[in-house]
Amino acid sequence: MILDMGLVVAGLLALLLAGDVIVRGAVNLALRLGIPAMMVGMTVVAFGTSAPELLVAVQAVLRDADGLALGNVVGSNIANILLVIGLPALIAPMVMERESLRDYLIMLAATALFGALALTGAIGLWQALVLLVAFGLFMADSIRRARRDRIAPEDLEGADPNLAAPKLVLFLGLGIVGLPLGAHLLVTGSVNIAEALGVSDVVIGLTIVAIGTSLPELATTVMAAWRREGGVALGNILGSNIFNLLLILGVAGLFGRIDVPPQVMALDFWVMAAAAVLIAPLVWAGRSLGPALGAILLIAYASYLWSLVPSGG
Repeated sequence: MILDMGLVVAGLLALLLAGDVIVRGAVNLALRLGIPAMMVGMTVVAFGTSAPELLVAVQAVLRDADGLALGNVVGSNIANILLVIGLPALIAPMVMERESLRDYLIMLAATALFGALALTGAIGLWQALVLLVAFGLFMADSIRRARRDRIAPEDLEGADPNLAAPKLVLFLGLGIVGLPLGAHLLVTGSVNIAEALGVSDVVIGLTIVAIGTSLPELATTVMAAWRREGGVALGNILGSNIFNLLLILGVAGLFGRIDVPPQVMALDFWVMAAAAVLIAPLVWAGRSLGPALGAILLIAYASYLWSLVPSGG
């Protein structure tokens, strides 16, 4: 138990440090490329923070644990909005930038596409290919917009124009490597502790694993909010949810058939969709998300987790 608690602490420290350096690297990468910080958050940072979900999903499919693969992605997307947006809002107000509306709508479209494919009963080869094609279109659109919406270096807050290129690469590399490593340590320690306390595997998968693989997003968003880099924070969340639904399930589906449990479509999918719709007024109006609304998101997430316990998932 003591060793597992050490893994949990080490994982948390790794996540916080990696979240800090990847935000710094992303902002300075945006400076060098002349593109909005949010666009970097939607791509480089989102890919790095989605790595744990990708690793868990592929490993789960290879081990014939379809429910874990699917539940991890859906659970992580729920956590990304209710927990990852809600908690940092208690630290510093997060501006839901009006410019993020397009990316928000893409996330809603990805959610709807996943729901339609899930109604077929499984994510097999052809469903996986559909998801990957949609992801390719999303990336192509992101690259096109990045080239069009170039910004002046002086318009990007928090960037260091004197940061050497090797140091920039080091920041991004440490963040991308440190985030999944920290998540792995934290999940491993937490699962061992939960098993020692007699918590069921189903509850562990829907709570600890989903939350654990969302911790990179949480760490990155907390540090971005602390540094007042709202573009990186929101872009990271939207991008991670899109990556989870399109890229991660698409790649995992190439390794084997992912059956969709009825309970996922009965509850978890609709919670994920409702969480996405919940922040629509804020994104549409470009409003700031403060402590009060952040607390509402956290209460909603706590209620969802509580609903899983008596039902056993």
